[in-house]
Amino acid sequence: MFTIEHEFDATVITLVDDGEELPLIEDVTIAAFEDCVTLEQLDPRTEEVSRITLSLSQVRDLAAALNLPEGSYRLERKPD
Repeated sequence: MFTIEHEFDATVITLVDDGEELPLIEDVTIAAFEDCVTLEQLDPRTEEVSRITLSLSQVRDLAAALNLPEGSYRLERKPD
């Protein structure tokens, strides 16, 4: 399950682990800003939120990587 909210400066997506497998994992919150994307998840052992920040270039690479076989790649942008 997931939710999408449009806020003033970001689009926020929350991924909720509602699978059949136990134990369930803490929610992941993804905030897409103009210049970066952040991922946050509560660590239940420490009760602290872990945050990862990706540049938009890293997000594009991640999206492409999900559909490619093992290997090393470099994406080249086509001029507009």
